Amino acid sequence: MDTLVYMLNFLKDKNVASITPTSSVGVRRVCSKIDFQHENLIVEYGPGTGVFSKYLLDRMGQDSRLILIERNRNFKSILTKKLDDPRVIIVHDSAENVLETLRACKESEADYIISGIPFSFLDHDLKHRILYNTHRALKKGGKFLVYQTCFQTNNHLKVHLKKYFPQVNSKYELANIPPLRTYEAIK
Repeated sequence: MDTLVYMLNFLKDKNVASITPTSSVGVRRVCSKIDFQHENLIVEYGPGTGVFSKYLLDRMGQDSRLILIERNRNFKSILTKKLDDPRVIIVHDSAENVLETLRACKESEADYIISGIPFSFLDHDLKHRILYNTHRALKKGGKFLVYQTCFQTNNHLKVHLKKYFPQVNSKYELANIPPLRTYEAIK
């Protein structure tokens, strides 16, 4: 069902990065960089149908919070119906407005920000506004965890991340369809 929903939204919305949700292997790989033993504030950009969100909620403590920023109205509606959890706040907005979203949620800084938004589809200015505001939204030592389909190759994202983050690691995840490139950018 999620794959069909993704395909339909992919055809209608240029901001949807993939025709399928991320595989469980891809989700685990990206989330392996999160320390679930502590109280966390996690922000997710473009949660789609909630594949990452569900995984995060299953592992987060009761005092942790998850803020989902989704600009696609169809996905936001699905998330609202699917995720009935007091730890979740769903916001219909763009990732570039993460600082305003945090303020509206009475938060100042996130421990982790996860993103699957298609950076290669974004124009240069929007891409850099998102990266700049993401860096500002994270605590010192916080992590920006990004996953991109391997087809998104315009100017390797690592080059852009290094403009804002002192440490950036990247890996391929071939067990996902399509294969992913994952990034861990540490503030």
